[in-house]
Amino acid sequence: MDLRLTEQQEILKKSAKDFLAKECPKAKIRELEKDEKGYDPATWQKMAELGWLGFNIPEEYEGMGYSFEDLTIHIEEVGKNILPGPYISTVVNTFAIVAAGSDEMKKDLLPKISNGNCILTLAWLEQNGQFDPSGITMKAAAKGGDYVLNGSKFFVDSAHVADKMIVAARTKDGAGPDGITLFVVDAKAAGIKTEVMPVISLEKLCAVTFKDVAVSSKNILGKVDKGWEVLQLIIRKGSILKSAESLGGMQTVVDMTVAYSKERVQYDRPIGAFQALQHQMSDMWINMSTCKYLLYEAAWMESEGLPNSKEVSMSKAYINEAYKLVTSRGVKLHGGIGTSADHDVPLYYRRAKAADTVYGSTDYHRELVAQAIGLK
Repeated sequence: MDLRLTEQQEILKKSAKDFLAKECPKAKIRELEKDEKGYDPATWQKMAELGWLGFNIPEEYEGMGYSFEDLTIHIEEVGKNILPGPYISTVVNTFAIVAAGSDEMKKDLLPKISNGNCILTLAWLEQNGQFDPSGITMKAAAKGGDYVLNGSKFFVDSAHVADKMIVAARTKDGAGPDGITLFVVDAKAAGIKTEVMPVISLEKLCAVTFKDVAVSSKNILGKVDKGWEVLQLIIRKGSILKSAESLGGMQTVVDMTVAYSKERVQYDRPIGAFQALQHQMSDMWINMSTCKYLLYEAAWMESEGLPNSKEVSMSKAYINEAYKLVTSRGVKLHGGIGTSADHDVPLYYRRAKAADTVYGSTDYHRELVAQAIGLK
């Protein structure tokens, strides 16, 4: 595995850095946290014009057709700056449309996604908080060749502004993977009620209630009763890309903390001159570097089509905890100013706390690693 970036990847990184520095400064991030929508539609359209929303869409559907590894590197750069809104959610769920959508669905949705006219989200988790198949209890009852959805989903990213939701529901009784079906549902369909939940990161995660929501059988993603396989694809790719975003945030916090330690003077010396603090920042750097190797291995294997479920879960579990640790230390090493809402470090600290549960918690991925090494 070669960790050196290609010329194209370097261009992608610089493009993302320059765009976000101009379009999404920290002052705007704070504004969007308070904004009802949680994202800027004008910026969203500019992202579409740059090809960001079509990164992983084949060229035949008006996409860019980049590799997964390219996308991971791009998302890492996005994570350095923080980009509020449904970007990662849309990109990750697009993979499911590409992999399992019907020809009709692909022709309809993929160009719209690429052009910025369709926001996607995943309605997966329920009140029980389980990440495995047993956590999916929502019912989809067959009716006249179509289906009717009843139940509730939680922590649905940007559901209040989404155009389409990929909804996981049971079409057969049971608690295992068999009997789960995925539906592509109009987010504004009759019978859907959406409410933004209060979360520490101030991102727009929603509780969504479905009451007698009619869905055509043409909107089934993949095969009836076999949706868990597609959902695993979403979780796997989403875990890598969310980890990439977290790694980018981690790098920014480490850089800010090291720079601050060279400027902040205490007892007539920069605080970075004190060995105890040097060791803490060294640990932050070691954690960040370890995350990078774990992430890049998982992303490279995904890009090459190699089996990588263990590597993905190793990466997600480790990065979940490292991001929280690094940002927590960043806050402490900044002292009192590190707790101020006007400082940038808390922006990352709050997102590190929330990132843990996206596409599977630390404990969930630890369990998967335990299974992979033969402990279960």
